[in-house]
Amino acid sequence: MEIIPVEKNKEYILNIIDITATGEGVGKIEGFTIFVDGAIPEDEVKIIITVVKKNYAIGRIIDLVKPSSHRVKPNCTFVGQCGGCQTQNIDYTYQLELKEKIVKDALARIGGLDINQMKVHSIIGMQEPFHYRNKAQYKIHKKGLGFYEKKSHNVVPLTDCKIQSKQSSMTIQYLNQFIIENKIPIYNEETHKGILRGIVERVSYYNNEIMLIIVINDKKFKWSEELIDFIKKNLPNVKSLYLNINTKKTNVVLSKENKLIYGREKIIDSIGDLKYEISPLSFFQVNPIQTKILYDKAAEFAELTGKETVFDLYCGIGTISLYLAQKAKMVYGVEIVPEAIEDANKNKALNKIENAEFIAGKSEEEMPALVEKGVQADVVVVDPPRKGCDEKLLESIIHMSPKRVIYVSCNPATLGRDLKILSKSGYKVKEVQPVDMFPHSLHVESIILMTYCGSDKE
Repeated sequence: MEIIPVEKNKEYILNIIDITATGEGVGKIEGFTIFVDGAIPEDEVKIIITVVKKNYAIGRIIDLVKPSSHRVKPNCTFVGQCGGCQTQNIDYTYQLELKEKIVKDALARIGGLDINQMKVHSIIGMQEPFHYRNKAQYKIHKKGLGFYEKKSHNVVPLTDCKIQSKQSSMTIQYLNQFIIENKIPIYNEETHKGILRGIVERVSYYNNEIMLIIVINDKKFKWSEELIDFIKKNLPNVKSLYLNINTKKTNVVLSKENKLIYGREKIIDSIGDLKYEISPLSFFQVNPIQTKILYDKAAEFAELTGKETVFDLYCGIGTISLYLAQKAKMVYGVEIVPEAIEDANKNKALNKIENAEFIAGKSEEEMPALVEKGVQADVVVVDPPRKGCDEKLLESIIHMSPKRVIYVSCNPATLGRDLKILSKSGYKVKEVQPVDMFPHSLHVESIILMTYCGSDKE
């Protein structure tokens, strides 16, 4: 039996050598791993051990003995309380280095790939890594709007947020005022009592128009007329105001029941020259500046000449599909959420694009169905959720053997897993481009080009 070299409630000096994907510093004592929240690589810290497990322990910083050269003063007064940002205490250049390392490590360790046999581009960061988010999901506290603490459902009330749009501080200020003045009962997760559960703000990067969604634990909201008058007076950029009726005991923020009480049903946002209608439940990338960079890279990897057929799987509201349709012969988008397909077709009409078709269903079922109808893809784009691609879908891609597969990933771990499967079946990873979609977190987006090398197609 191995002896654990640390004890609970005892103090130790620890050198931080790495950081986890969720922002905890990593150090070792006699080879035994210690996780420390708030510590960053190259820190020397005095810690007290708070949790001891068989294979690791958790420590809390008592004193910063020698700070890392990468430490900076956060731009936000709520860092350390709010769980929204993990790495504002790390200089941005080093944040980018860490994210690039996370991607490379996942490809090598999980994917079993030799990164020296592919072109791994330097990560593309933001010139101004603040105020980039176009969507906020505010939690409600008796003291005002805010976000959860890290690993907690305790709400930290805020006055502003440095990663949300610049509009957010006014939204927070005025809605706090309205809630307090009208004494609106705040929802309690434990008792399931109270009216106001949360507020979602969506801001258009295209024209700064705002959609507000008031999430309530009731069928009615008796303050509706007062809220409309208040919004018109104080937040004139709000062009769409909804009630979302969510009376279930759930952590899901928005139910499917939305009631428009003021303004337009949708707001318009854009990526490049294309416009997209945004409804309360629409999925839309939260960082439109970096999304354009990502989609430009997808178009570059696809090498479209106007003769190609493209399958866009997990297509959402058709953002990538319509972007690529500008240069492809035909694009087929597949998405399991019917409402997203409805939005995709509306966006297709909005942009007057005719060479795109959207199909509601499971990608792993609809893609083989297209092939059976005689539709063959030259390029397949996959943009799956964090859990990665369904294994049946990967099998279908392998069976069809398109010339190019472009994988857009928000999770390096599942990316590595899926690329391992594809690389064992005739595909070779040619290029990897990490993109920083979420500054001040350790989330990282990647876009990968794979080409088929299993026959004479190449």
